[in-house]
Amino acid sequence: MADQGGSNHGIARTSRTRTEEQRQKDLERIKDYRALEDQVRDYAAKNDYSADVFALTSKLLRLNPEYYTVWNVRRRCLISGLLSKPSPGSSPSKALPTSSPTATTTTSSADFSSSLSTETPPAPESRTTGKSGTTAEEDEEQKQQNDQQILQKELHFTIPLLLESPKCYWIWSYRLWILKQVIERLPVPVARQIWEEELGLTSKMLLRDQRNFHAWGYRRHVVEQLESPELEGKSLVESEFEFTTKKIEQNLSNFSAWHSRSKLIPRLLDERNADDEARKVFFEEELHRTGEAINVGPDDQSLWYYHQFIMLNLVNSVEHPTIVPAFTQEERVTYLRREIENIQELLEDYDDAKLIYEALFDYTLYLCQLQERRPNEQEEKDLKGWLGNLKKLDPMRSGRWADLERDFGLKDLSDAGRSGPHLVTISHVLQEAPFFFD
Repeated sequence: MADQGGSNHGIARTSRTRTEEQRQKDLERIKDYRALEDQVRDYAAKNDYSADVFALTSKLLRLNPEYYTVWNVRRRCLISGLLSKPSPGSSPSKALPTSSPTATTTTSSADFSSSLSTETPPAPESRTTGKSGTTAEEDEEQKQQNDQQILQKELHFTIPLLLESPKCYWIWSYRLWILKQVIERLPVPVARQIWEEELGLTSKMLLRDQRNFHAWGYRRHVVEQLESPELEGKSLVESEFEFTTKKIEQNLSNFSAWHSRSKLIPRLLDERNADDEARKVFFEEELHRTGEAINVGPDDQSLWYYHQFIMLNLVNSVEHPTIVPAFTQEERVTYLRREIENIQELLEDYDDAKLIYEALFDYTLYLCQLQERRPNEQEEKDLKGWLGNLKKLDPMRSGRWADLERDFGLKDLSDAGRSGPHLVTISHVLQEAPFFFD
């Protein structure tokens, strides 16, 4: 009954025809599922978050990981008794400053082949903590070891669910909650090791589906935590930038990789202390990389979105982080003109590629905005011609093309009393820009 969270990219959904016998079996499973659901709900209504209820949530979530209410019941079971009660004002990093990640046995949550325990964690009162003669530090260390065991088992519990439903929000959300408990309850070296293993998990998930945007967003959050003072972190921008390069080389259509790359670039250049020349070289390398990719796949929207991100660095550098802040007006115009010419050459081989005409339309308007002028006579002719091709190639968006004709004065250039298209304002064009700058 688990929701698959959407089919993987390129893999079509399939339907099945059921026999009467199969139908009856499905009805029995539904009946059992509803009985299990009623049990969990009844216990939760009574504020009963015992180990028995915890075990019931395991059964129910294996059947339906989309059931977010049950994930909340599971959280309550943990904080109501299964995990230790944190001491007031205590901090694991201060309580045990010399703790090592090897002090207790750990198992990587990124290891897909590891055996997953289905045991219910023992309640704190059943553990042998606080024995006569032990120090407060020893008691605290024992509590942390018990908490670590429970939290790591929880991370293991969600792995097969993620493999089956890799785009289920609630599984990813629950893992993040468990990892926050790791930070709050365990010594920094141990917590950091667990978070590093989580980064390894995202790498493996992205091997299964390279464009799983849930995993990409989750990875950015994990990296942010690994860089944080809470985990005594340092910058991972270089390794993450290299990771996007690797993923893009494996699949040019990986929109999420291009998007992550765009988010990393401002920090990357700042942390490299890149001077004007280094930034120029970097800009040209990214432009070349994207241009080569577009030559291979001119119909790939992700490539054009990233290319537009690069171009907007030339035009709209005031409002957004820029790669080349020191470029002169003349340099910006030169790069824009060159790109327009290169894209026009693509039409010799791909005259039916809609995205080429969209790029030419947008970039010509960028050029006019940069030079604070109206399109000249040849540009007016080109703009109208490209818009005409867009109407033919994409009639489903006829309203959009009509709006562009109206907004930029291209409806009828021969109308009496008109002096040509109005002065282009970049706000018109940026409304269509991708979310790289969000």
